[in-house]
Amino acid sequence: MLLFFIFRIFKMSTFNSSEDVASCKATTVSQPSSTTQPANSSTHSQLEPSTPINPSHSLPAASNPTVSLPPISNLGKKRKLTSTVWDHFEKVHHSGNDWAICSYCKTSLKANSKNGTKSLHNHIEKCAKKGNQDIVKCLEKQKQISMDIRNDGKVHFGNFTFVQEKSRRELACAIILHEYPLSITEHVGFRKFVASLQPLFKMVSRNSIKKDILNIYDVEFNKLYKSLEKLKSRIAITTDMWTSNQKKGYMSITAHYIDDFWVLQNQILRFVYVPTPHTKEELAKYLMEAFSKWNIETKISTITVDNCSTNDGMVSIVVDKLFGDLLCDGTVLHMRCCAHILNLVVKDGLATIESSLSRIRDSVVFWVASPQRVEKFEEMARQLKITCTKKLSLDCKTRWNSTYHMLQTAIEYKDVFPRLKIREKSYKDVPTYDDWEMAKRVAEKLETFHSITEIFSGRKYPTSNCFFISICQLRNSIMEWMSSDDDVIKSMSARMFEKFEKYWSVVHIVLAVAVILDPRYKIKVVEYYFPMIYGDNASHEIEQVKVTCYNLLNDYQSRAFKPKSQSSSSVPPISISENQGSLKKDFSNLVAFLNSSSTSVHVKYELDHYLEEPVLPWMQEFDILNWWKTNGIKYPTLQMIARDFLAVLVSSVASEFAFSTGGRVVSIHRSRLHEDTLEALMCSQNWLW
Repeated sequence: MLLFFIFRIFKMSTFNSSEDVASCKATTVSQPSSTTQPANSSTHSQLEPSTPINPSHSLPAASNPTVSLPPISNLGKKRKLTSTVWDHFEKVHHSGNDWAICSYCKTSLKANSKNGTKSLHNHIEKCAKKGNQDIVKCLEKQKQISMDIRNDGKVHFGNFTFVQEKSRRELACAIILHEYPLSITEHVGFRKFVASLQPLFKMVSRNSIKKDILNIYDVEFNKLYKSLEKLKSRIAITTDMWTSNQKKGYMSITAHYIDDFWVLQNQILRFVYVPTPHTKEELAKYLMEAFSKWNIETKISTITVDNCSTNDGMVSIVVDKLFGDLLCDGTVLHMRCCAHILNLVVKDGLATIESSLSRIRDSVVFWVASPQRVEKFEEMARQLKITCTKKLSLDCKTRWNSTYHMLQTAIEYKDVFPRLKIREKSYKDVPTYDDWEMAKRVAEKLETFHSITEIFSGRKYPTSNCFFISICQLRNSIMEWMSSDDDVIKSMSARMFEKFEKYWSVVHIVLAVAVILDPRYKIKVVEYYFPMIYGDNASHEIEQVKVTCYNLLNDYQSRAFKPKSQSSSSVPPISISENQGSLKKDFSNLVAFLNSSSTSVHVKYELDHYLEEPVLPWMQEFDILNWWKTNGIKYPTLQMIARDFLAVLVSSVASEFAFSTGGRVVSIHRSRLHEDTLEALMCSQNWLW
């Protein structure tokens, strides 16, 4: 063991002697040269701070240089940069030192290998200009994609072209369509979101996006104006007034027509502020201004308004100011809103049974008065395992459909109310069995009105042929209720029938003509319902409808013939010299007489042929517009009548629908919108959809 230990000591001393010899040899070979730049010693590098410098100026030389060259075998080698921090720095060698130049702020930091990269990481985390880099220069530098910036402002990335103006328009359209506030362009979160999607997009201010919205309104206005100018059919108008939450009155004017592709269109023409007082003269003035603005004075078929004396006076003034051929000599110009008529009919009927429903209404008021009571009511409903998920709702006396919904829901929970009386001492007025039976009968009657009102409330799908049958069924139902054994129901239906008859004589002619133009029904549907309605006088009323159809045919045929008689293309190819003026005039009169004679015969034949043909097999899904589009060659005059009459709306719900949008547009955050901006938003939203 001792011998082994002595051998290890001897071997170690021999190894140290060999290292000393090698070191001396290396020192002898690596003598310093006078032209060699001095390098900083390790001690000096640690003491010198890494203050950022400008690489464009010469770096100062070390104050106490020492010569320490690497071994000859390592000269000329370059170490590979592996740290991710070098994605943000450029390494340069200057005056014997390595420096890292920040790609964003151009700050210079020492980058000798012995310094490490921690200081570089710290700088990148705090660099203020890192997030403000130019995306164009960045992409060009990294050579990720080919880029071309043109004089018109368009930036081309390979196959993709970025256009600032196009993106601004899409932003304005989004604000219009989805009713975003104009100030969204100033929201910090929205700006960051857009910058993350497309850094090239320069966000605009609120005033700039307002100008873009007005520009979109102008462009879409011109498109619709040209479309209406070329339109060959008549236009049905619905209009109504609305008061915003800022107590300002607005008039909505909506046009309904069938375009050249036989698609039913509805376009908001105006959403205009009307200052007080809202007299018939003031309303007529704004309505005529809208017609003049769109140049449609000669194309109006009907004007549908709510039933009030102001609207009646307004339409009377408009009739005198309109020029051109009015439909049926203006007798059908004033259309009363059927949905409003139903509302008046039901309100009159419910007024007679108000006391019978009072206990149910009072119970609903009691149990929706506070959150605690609502929770107690719902807990009792769960205990009784009632599957209805609807919540109790109190009705509004000015809206009969809310009364219908209140009764419908309360009937589902009728077993809950007596149970709650045991637990709640303050709840005393519980509905009786007779009250619930009365509520069921009333709700059953109101359901008929509710289903018909839903048909009237459609804006896109319902053509006027859909309404006649519903109105006739409702009238027959009211007459049937009048013979009920229940005195309450009899009294209610009598009030309803009295109000219904007041408006039936006004609307039934237009609705009858529209349903005759439905090839599934024709005149047979009138012959079916009129005996139920008029009894022995039914044949006279049916004949009146036929006479109206014949008069319409003659009127449309004469209007269609007028431009042809004035055009040179309609003159027969007979040579008549200029000096034979009297002969030419006489010949023109002869041609007009022949055409008028053949026209009346053709019209009569066209209508008779249509009515004599068998009706089409009845089907639920029937596209009446497509049928008339394809059968126009066979019935050209009837096709023109169908195009005008099927577009007539018997309800002003389309205009009221604009008000539901208006309530969202004129919110508390948009209360300072200018009237022109509000109109641009309302109309453009309707046109862009």
